[in-house]
Amino acid sequence: MKGQEWYQAPEVAADYETKRFSNGGALIDRREKRAVLDAVGPVKGKRVLEIACGTGRFTTMLAERGAAIVGLDISPAMLKQGRAKARAAGADGDLAFLRGDAARLPFPDDHFETVVAMRFFHLADTPASYLAELRRVASEQVVFDTFTRFSTRSIYNWLLPMGSRLYSRWEVERLLDGAGLGLAGVEHDFLLPYGLYRKLPDGLARSLRDVDAAAVGVPVGRALASVCYWDARVEG
Repeated sequence: MKGQEWYQAPEVAADYETKRFSNGGALIDRREKRAVLDAVGPVKGKRVLEIACGTGRFTTMLAERGAAIVGLDISPAMLKQGRAKARAAGADGDLAFLRGDAARLPFPDDHFETVVAMRFFHLADTPASYLAELRRVASEQVVFDTFTRFSTRSIYNWLLPMGSRLYSRWEVERLLDGAGLGLAGVEHDFLLPYGLYRKLPDGLARSLRDVDAAAVGVPVGRALASVCYWDARVEG
């Protein structure tokens, strides 16, 4: 995976949410959480695994809704933040945080009904092998996001410290087919880049977001959207 050393640094974990999801970045957080909830549906009693759970944004959210969930991440510093978040939310009941490698998951086949992997595949060096491993432990569903080739992301991707792997729809569908997954649904969003929203006050970002969402609502806008949320289902 790209940037493993950077990602595991304690100072990165300490500032992770403040830098990405405060001010205008808060609407990115809300949109990503909505995408996960829309794909996963009711979760009470459902066995869920979140890969690259980081500071536990989605892990805690799903635990609050009754999921029996494991959050797995390679960074001890991120996991420490996640545990604190869960305790503060009172959501540390049927929830566990575990350090591990997404390439070698310590679970038997079909152990979870749903596997969630957000902000993961843009750093994956071997996406086919990672997706196959996620599929191995999922009995029903794999939910993940990607950044899109031929979008605004491609304009500034080379400026980012680690860059991002960008995907076309054809590439994702080929990966799904190779992993034995079928596409149940996909959402396209954010014509404008994430970095722009993070630099704006919340009020101004919301106004810009209204324009952005309207643009993504038409075919040309969807084709140029920088983010895709994928809902894949186990076949057979």
